[in-house]
Amino acid sequence: MLRIMPATEVDTPLLVEFIHALAEYERAGPGDVQVTEAALRESMFGERPAAEAIIAYYGDDPAGFAVFFHNFSTWTGKRGMYLEDLFVKPEFRGHGIGRALLEAVAKIAVERDCPRYQWMVLDWNQPAIEFYQRLGARPLDEWTGYRVTGEALRKLAR
Repeated sequence: MLRIMPATEVDTPLLVEFIHALAEYERAGPGDVQVTEAALRESMFGERPAAEAIIAYYGDDPAGFAVFFHNFSTWTGKRGMYLEDLFVKPEFRGHGIGRALLEAVAKIAVERDCPRYQWMVLDWNQPAIEFYQRLGARPLDEWTGYRVTGEALRKLAR
């Protein structure tokens, strides 16, 4: 009843829907999500794909998705796997879909000889934190993430 399939270009509108649903769940503000179908199509299915996605179907219904891409570790000298987004629609939670998506990306990471599989979670998302810890994931408490965007990014680039 549960199937996980690689996303293809025809799935772009569905991926955009999932991204907006995830943003709503994560309490994003109006206008925080700027992705368009055209931009996502080019970034994921164009000449130089920047990321990949898989989609979970429960029966015939799209129930969740995961977006992932390779990062690189100088310490291992190998590429790793970074999970950018994982989302299961509320009505499909409790059926093992989130775990199946995590496992599917883990399998891809192992097949590609990635020694690391990483992601971030919002500090208020206690259900997700507990779920990840039950799977054996451990927080990287000694690291603090940073981001530069917009005018600050342009100023830094000058």
